[in-house]
Amino acid sequence: MHARLLRMQVKPDRIDEAARIFAEEVAPGCRDLPGFRGAYFLVDRRLGECLPITLWETEAEMIATEENRFFQTQLMKFLGLFHHGLVREAFEVVFSERV
Repeated sequence: MHARLLRMQVKPDRIDEAARIFAEEVAPGCRDLPGFRGAYFLVDRRLGECLPITLWETEAEMIATEENRFFQTQLMKFLGLFHHGLVREAFEVVFSERV
């Protein structure tokens, strides 16, 4: 499994709005894409940092969302909410456990 995350410095008064966009628009759009396995939206309100994370079965399926411009289209929904540039990171998930 593979995970893509963004590091976003969000204006403190806009964190809930960013979370709503992710939950109501981004995650539902991902559900129809091949290889989508889940999503999380982590926040540190003290620092104003948000970490939207999406999980993909394969790296190729994750990258396909960038090649077909889905990823970039979703990023546009957050314009005006963050202070600084975004940092995109990708990782291989080597262990996962849910209870």
